Amino acid sequence: MPLRFAPLLRATALVLAAPLIPSVPATAADPAARRPATDIPAYTDWSGGFIGLEGSASGSYGAYNFGPTAIGGRAVPSFKSGDSTGRSDQGSNATTAVGGVFGGWNWQAGPWVYGVEASLDAANLKRPVPSTIAGFGYAEVDPAFNIVRAKTDLYGTLRARIGYSFDRYLVYGAFGLAGANARFLANYPDLDAGGQNTARREIGYLGFTLGAGIQYAISDSLALGIDYRYIDLGGSRRFSLGSVPGDNGGPVTSRASFTSNQLFARLMWFPNGLKVPADPDETAPHDPDNGDTGRFSLHGQTTLIAQGVPGFRSPYEGAQSLIPHQARQTTTATIFLGLKLTDSTELYYNPEFSQGFGLSRTLGVAGFVNGEAQKAGAPFPKLRSNRYYVKQTIGLGGETVEVPDGPNQVATRYDAERITLIAGKFALGDFFDGNVYAHDPRVDFFNWSLWGASAWDFPANLPGFTQGVYAEYNRPDFAIRAAYTQVPKEPSSDVLDPRVFRRAGLNAEFEERHILPWLEQPGKIRIGLFSNVGVSANNRQLVTLTQLGLFDNGGDAALATRKPRRKTGGYINLEQALTPELGLFARASLNDGRTENISFTDIDQSFSGGLSLKGKAWDRPDDTIGLGAAMNRLSPSHRAAFAAGYYGLLIGDGRLNYGSERAVETYYALNLTKFLTLTFDYQFVANPGYNRDRGPAHFFASRLHADF
Repeated sequence: MPLRFAPLLRATALVLAAPLIPSVPATAADPAARRPATDIPAYTDWSGGFIGLEGSASGSYGAYNFGPTAIGGRAVPSFKSGDSTGRSDQGSNATTAVGGVFGGWNWQAGPWVYGVEASLDAANLKRPVPSTIAGFGYAEVDPAFNIVRAKTDLYGTLRARIGYSFDRYLVYGAFGLAGANARFLANYPDLDAGGQNTARREIGYLGFTLGAGIQYAISDSLALGIDYRYIDLGGSRRFSLGSVPGDNGGPVTSRASFTSNQLFARLMWFPNGLKVPADPDETAPHDPDNGDTGRFSLHGQTTLIAQGVPGFRSPYEGAQSLIPHQARQTTTATIFLGLKLTDSTELYYNPEFSQGFGLSRTLGVAGFVNGEAQKAGAPFPKLRSNRYYVKQTIGLGGETVEVPDGPNQVATRYDAERITLIAGKFALGDFFDGNVYAHDPRVDFFNWSLWGASAWDFPANLPGFTQGVYAEYNRPDFAIRAAYTQVPKEPSSDVLDPRVFRRAGLNAEFEERHILPWLEQPGKIRIGLFSNVGVSANNRQLVTLTQLGLFDNGGDAALATRKPRRKTGGYINLEQALTPELGLFARASLNDGRTENISFTDIDQSFSGGLSLKGKAWDRPDDTIGLGAAMNRLSPSHRAAFAAGYYGLLIGDGRLNYGSERAVETYYALNLTKFLTLTFDYQFVANPGYNRDRGPAHFFASRLHADF
């Protein structure tokens, strides 16, 4: 196995241990369950000492900022080392892994928790730094000469924590001191000898750290957690690098400061035990129902995905190619807030943190392999207000339905026949193209072409959200819905175009609900249509201009010829229960293929389907096995554009030996508790990016999903 694939294994080591915990299964004895009801708290008591293990692969980011640097008195430009979470094919950018041990003590007063904690972590946060030094007295030297390389092997922190306990959760903030070592190595030209020389220096840094985290008690002595830290190791320090160890007066001088963003998965043990609240009987690992909470609803989720790909055939690479031998990690954390203003008016708001990138920075596969990876990925936790909208329900009489409290749903009662109006910011996938077996990459399939109709170019910013209005007419046996929303200003833009009367997206869907008489099982068929007007290029036009020699490649031609154009298409979506435990899903989608896609991905035709099976047969009724397959295609003009050097939303090898992109995915979702699910996932992709010259590629992943 390639060495660069090893960080994925280190990232999942903590997660893999979870199924081995003897007190997790429902049949295991639980001392907390034997206590009298009056002794069972409404929240976990975290008092006492704890120790644990933590680890992260590609979920950490570090950057050295180098100030004025001189070699033999000659200045070279200042530079920044950059992040260590980028493309691992670049020799100057190593895959990141951090992991170690920690321990501490908690005190608790009611639900409020106070504590201290110390940690010690080994790391491979390193970055050789190429810097152009031609023009600074070294014109004869290779312009990509490595001037300074920096490496950190060890981190230590001492932090105070304050948090709030509810149910089995603890949410906390932390602050304190942080220290780390830094080793600098400089390769520089030796003009007198006509060659090159090496200088080195080791320095210790001391600074501060801020952070936050969440942990969940999986038994009366064990907990899993996710912990984020920002580390600032002091101001810029000037130093010299010697030619031999211990020589601090060498010919290279520089100034450097260092910051780091780190995200850990944690497993912790409480030797004195925890007092945990009793679990309710019902189990819903991805949609917890805590009953009627009145006019207010509060829910949350966090999802951590570690994914890697080993080597595959890759004879050449473009700017958006899938790269072999890499591992990456993504993390999201969301709060779902709901408020019932009146019996028919509701208000919802969803702030969300996200961190990390998909493989190859979420590039290289049209039906991408991680549904949590965003084109707006960041090496540090990034906060966005992803949803904020008002919902008005107009009841039309007749029978009523009780709707329980859940994410973005205050417990309420609706008329079965009703009109729903929504205005604000939302994802079109919240209301369209739903499928109970394949629609949520946080709990089911990872692949974009399996959880969505991937030729549907739904309008959205980079994380997948837009602003507009939505309307739905609902009856027990069918529903009709439509939305009018903003589109991005240009393809793959994070800025939405405010000119909604000239450039906007119109989406409509008809949903039919039925029960097959020979199976006596429910099913749904959804038929959707879309018509979007956005700034894009015509595929045939950019190919013609490139072939005439007016532009060097299709990408330049696209930039020069973009203007408002209409794109249309549609999809059909089937979900059908075959038994109470086994379900079938299928999708087909297409668009006109004449113009650039503007929002989702580079697919003009897509066909997908599969099965989802609950684990009742092996006494794991809340576990799920999924198996799906997808095939994606491009229109002839779109193929010609990529062959001419065009780069799309996700793919582009600079040239193209076309073949349809085909994918197979299987996963096993292991329900650890009613709040916690661990998933193992495998995907096979042939012709990634529609290129017969690339792949096939195998993808391996683990996912930890928690909600409340």
